Amino acid sequence: MQLFDPKNPNEKKKIIAAAGLGVVAIAVLGYVFFGSSGSGIKPQANNNTIIARQSPLPLDPKQKPVETDDLSSVAPIPPSWTVAAVGEANRNIFAYYEPTPTPVVEKPTPTPTPTPPPPLTVTSLAPSNVYARTADFSLEVMGDKFVPGVRIAIDGRDLQTRFISGQQIGATVPASLISTPGVRQVMARSFDGKLYSNVVPLNVTAPPVPNYNYVGTILKPRGNDVAVLIDRSSKEMLNVMRGDVMAGRFRVTSISERELVLTDTMLKIKHTLSFTTEGTTGTPLGRPTPRVTVDDEP
Repeated sequence: MQLFDPKNPNEKKKIIAAAGLGVVAIAVLGYVFFGSSGSGIKPQANNNTIIARQSPLPLDPKQKPVETDDLSSVAPIPPSWTVAAVGEANRNIFAYYEPTPTPVVEKPTPTPTPTPPPPLTVTSLAPSNVYARTADFSLEVMGDKFVPGVRIAIDGRDLQTRFISGQQIGATVPASLISTPGVRQVMARSFDGKLYSNVVPLNVTAPPVPNYNYVGTILKPRGNDVAVLIDRSSKEMLNVMRGDVMAGRFRVTSISERELVLTDTMLKIKHTLSFTTEGTTGTPLGRPTPRVTVDDEP
């Protein structure tokens, strides 16, 4: 049985009608799927041309962009354009950003201004060395440019000063300022501080002390007591009475059971020797009795 008879005109019409319907169906489908993307004419792109499509930006951030088919503003990108390569940042993405420290520019050191010389000048003292624990003494200050009203100052304490001349002034130094050994700072200055001088030292040295140990006492009825001493250097034992002078300068002024008082005949300084048994062991007389009473010879 044949499905198609080519000699039958009705069969030919059916075939033609079916082919026409197929073409129409294909046209409708093509319009449905491809008709909204353009007018049916697609621009051909080659290997050297890239078509860019622009869309207007929405005025409202919430508004979606509107697509358009207008290609009048589309311009091809020249093939000679290249995109520069971007290197990887040389940093740790997990580390905090540390700003580059600003270089510190060192300021030039200014030239020091020389200190101007003082208005007054002190060159020497008389005396320049004294012993501690001595009495009041007279101090003369020599220099230049002294005027009436300038005072001598020792360790910041102003003294009643005598103006002698433009090169010499004087003052009496109290014993309280030299009670201990050390160096005192002496200068000349005015009451208002506008005039001042350089500083010169006044040396206060420790006075000489008797080199003896007081180790015993021999008492006599008439009061002529005898003190027993031992020389620390020679270990020699000595018997001394009131008024005796030892080592050419120390006079015995008081004898008691507890202490012996010696006075420096040169500096007028008193030295007290407390009773002690140190240095008595091994001496020819042995350890003397601290207090012994002896009758005077007839």
